[in-house]
Amino acid sequence: MQSIHRRASAGQRPGRLIAISAAIATAACLSPAFAADFPTGPIEITVTFAPGGTPDILARALSVGLSTDLKQPVVVVNRLGAGGAIGAAAVSRAKPDGHSLLFAPALVQSVAPVVQANAGYKPESLVPICQTFETQMALIVKPDSPYKTVGDIVKAAKENPGKLSYGHAGTGSIPHLAMIELASVAKAEFNVIPYKGDAEVPAPILGGVIDFAPMTLSSVPRDAVRIVAIFADARNPAIPDVPTVKEQGFDVAPTSFGGLYGPEGLPADIKARLETACKFAAEQPGYLSTAKNAALGAQLYLGADAFAARLKKDIADKAVLLKTLGYPKQ
Repeated sequence: MQSIHRRASAGQRPGRLIAISAAIATAACLSPAFAADFPTGPIEITVTFAPGGTPDILARALSVGLSTDLKQPVVVVNRLGAGGAIGAAAVSRAKPDGHSLLFAPALVQSVAPVVQANAGYKPESLVPICQTFETQMALIVKPDSPYKTVGDIVKAAKENPGKLSYGHAGTGSIPHLAMIELASVAKAEFNVIPYKGDAEVPAPILGGVIDFAPMTLSSVPRDAVRIVAIFADARNPAIPDVPTVKEQGFDVAPTSFGGLYGPEGLPADIKARLETACKFAAEQPGYLSTAKNAALGAQLYLGADAFAARLKKDIADKAVLLKTLGYPKQ
């Protein structure tokens, strides 16, 4: 302040200099206090899937560690609809103060805004904080199906173009896109039947309505169906006897991954604090046990930068696949 007064006496305007000095001092004082004060109350995490589903169970397991680290209650709420777009849009419009977060798969950025013309948000409306899960896809058939391998399915499809049927969790879902990619690589045609989520898929398999189905591994009723293969780079330790699609000669290994997001405009210091808490929560025995029981992939936690980089690639990859389905609509 003394140097400012000396310059002022040399003919500068003291009022303006004092105002500038006060502003700098105020900013210096407020910035660290802002981060130190967070969170100031309960945190709400929106899940875009129904209660009891894998994302919901994971979010609730993660909330325990988050609450412990952040020393505030963490409440999980379910907002369903429009392929995750309703919940994602609600969080994107929330005040960016770190108290309203989203727990969802990457498709809320890479698929929903493209497939849902009125999604109400853009990919950049959500800020990645941390990845906490990776889910693999499986190809399932009924227990007495004649199809023992991916090759059997492809061969039957080529011999009877368009007659072999599969069901999936909905247009633009990761299981659907996995089959779009496999059909392209195998140069095979299939009859496609969309359903309203993974939960609706096993019944038509067992009833003979469809011949096979791609399905999220964590949702597969393993005691009721047979898994022909998983879409992954390596076998899943939970089902070590099941080969990957790659092992069977088809270079296709899409995965679904996701984690925690905040609304656009989330301050860097609050984002960093949440990232630290997320890492703590994702490493707790309770969360790891929940992930193991869901037969998740090995890559659970990624920090904000690595998560953002993976999302950027996923958005680009999914854009190519969605284009084959006619999205975005012109």
